[in-house]
Amino acid sequence: MKKKFLTLLLALAMVLSLAACGGDDAAKDNSTTPPAEDAGNTSGDTGDASAVSDIKIGLICVHDINSGYDAAHIEGLTAACEALGIDVESQVVFKYSIGEDESCEDTALELADDGCNIIFSDSYGHQSYMLSAAEQVPEVTFVSCTGDQAGVAGYDNLKNIFPYTYESRYVSGVVAGMKLKELMDAGTVTDPYIGYVGAYPYAEVVCGYTAFFLGIRSIVPEAHMDVQYTNSWYDPSAESQAANALMSRGCVIIGQHADSTGAPSAVQDALSKGTVAYSVGYNIDMLSVAPDAALTSAQNNWSVLYKKTLESFMAGNIPADYAAGCADDAVMISPLGPSCAEGTQEAVDAAWAGIKDGSIKVFDTSTFTVDGKPVESYDVNLSIMDWNTNTVIYEGPTQNVIADGAFQESVYRSAPYFDLRIDGINELNNN
Repeated sequence: MKKKFLTLLLALAMVLSLAACGGDDAAKDNSTTPPAEDAGNTSGDTGDASAVSDIKIGLICVHDINSGYDAAHIEGLTAACEALGIDVESQVVFKYSIGEDESCEDTALELADDGCNIIFSDSYGHQSYMLSAAEQVPEVTFVSCTGDQAGVAGYDNLKNIFPYTYESRYVSGVVAGMKLKELMDAGTVTDPYIGYVGAYPYAEVVCGYTAFFLGIRSIVPEAHMDVQYTNSWYDPSAESQAANALMSRGCVIIGQHADSTGAPSAVQDALSKGTVAYSVGYNIDMLSVAPDAALTSAQNNWSVLYKKTLESFMAGNIPADYAAGCADDAVMISPLGPSCAEGTQEAVDAAWAGIKDGSIKVFDTSTFTVDGKPVESYDVNLSIMDWNTNTVIYEGPTQNVIADGAFQESVYRSAPYFDLRIDGINELNNN
């Protein structure tokens, strides 16, 4: 393969203080068939390494460490390697600012040429190019983080991993709800109006903002929310503009599914100028850019997923589709900010405990309606779509995802498929 061998190595020291949900339960392996039929599915096992010294890892990042999302992946893989005794400097190759285009395939093939036997990419848009590389180099394992094609594409060396992000979204919503209730009880706010800066109107984003909203409504049932899309995963200017637009409409708390500090910074600026506004971030602790406005951030502990995947790879039984959540410390929220309402930590602890013991179901169908009606069944076609052309790439099964009174998210595949538009949420620019 005619590729350049330009390698940028990174060794990060993680000093993270995180408020997380604890647990010792084994993480779940997920696929496009129901769990009862697929418990412990290891279809397509391609673990070639038999020892730590045999592994060489590549990580393809859509941006770099300046993006909170990419930083979480870089730190997560670094921590996983350190826990497993994998030397980051000699056994891990990081590739930064790789577009969601042919350059991803080129980079994946470069990494394979360079001796990497397991290669990760951190963006959904990388997936089709990772699949192409997997087809060309069957002896190398390619793992698409946030991907959804491994269960149906038919390539034994293509894998997907994803955290139960909706759990941390819900708990961060509880934090926001506590603040909103405090503001309303004090008479500072009369309209429980929330804003949300979203990247794209995709299931991953819809799932997240819905969980966030339901967390808020568990505290303030009359809350309502507007979503403003930026049509970019990382655009500080667009995210700042979206936050300002939402605050100008009267939103008093701004959540986000976007990868920069643009929205929290805008909220901090508005608060400093006298606007009643607070922020709930994503990926990283936002207190450094919004010391007064930031309440918390929903976060993914990618080290859990990377560590489990690498362990499975060494054991030779890496599953096609893997997800983990609160029970395995794979999701968390950042430390509570000084502006949080009194009693917030207790509410957070109760929410984590409820999710873990099953008494709280994030998408409990008794807590929301669609077009004024309860959702008693909902068929999701688990085929893989090309988002740009709205065409089917791989045929998958159709599954009723309502069971036991809740929408069963990330059960039939790891990547989110919750795309219901529930009452109380308004998408301002969903074209």
